[in-house]
Amino acid sequence: MGKKFLISSIFFMFFFKNFVLANYEKVFYDFKIDSISGETIDFKNFKNKPILLVNTASYCGFTKQYNDLQNLWEKYKSSGLIVLGVPSNSFNQEKNNNDEVKKFCEVNFNIDFPLTTITDVRGDNAHEIYKWAKKNYGNSAVPKWNFYKILINTEGKIQNTFNSFTKPTSKKVIIEIEKILKFDS
Repeated sequence: MGKKFLISSIFFMFFFKNFVLANYEKVFYDFKIDSISGETIDFKNFKNKPILLVNTASYCGFTKQYNDLQNLWEKYKSSGLIVLGVPSNSFNQEKNNNDEVKKFCEVNFNIDFPLTTITDVRGDNAHEIYKWAKKNYGNSAVPKWNFYKILINTEGKIQNTFNSFTKPTSKKVIIEIEKILKFDS
């Protein structure tokens, strides 16, 4: 009996780890971050809207995903989706300053979805939204590389995460976004 209980407990802890960790003293809408232009982005202004949070980098092999992020933004912004790019040098692949990043995104990808300032997304210097994500969703919310995606639902909680190889317009990302937006699939 003891061995079966231990195995069952371990399975339960690993299988349901995200639910166990998700005590959510705060939700995503309780935070702020600086925009790439220097204004404050107060997430309470996005309340009840889903947010696709993506750490980005200009010199990454996944940088072409900016096109998909822009397409996703154009397709779903009228339904409430916010695409939020978080330029980061956490993996040593970002430009030197915010002006260079902004120009790069506008000129090469015609980006008009919100971008933040260059921000750490891992470790002790990570922005508080990334520390919050790890605290509430575990290590699967910690970016493993650039263009890691965290989908926030309309309650301000993490719905799901997607690795860098998952394109923003992939079927599994679209299904999750449309589920939040309550589209008929």
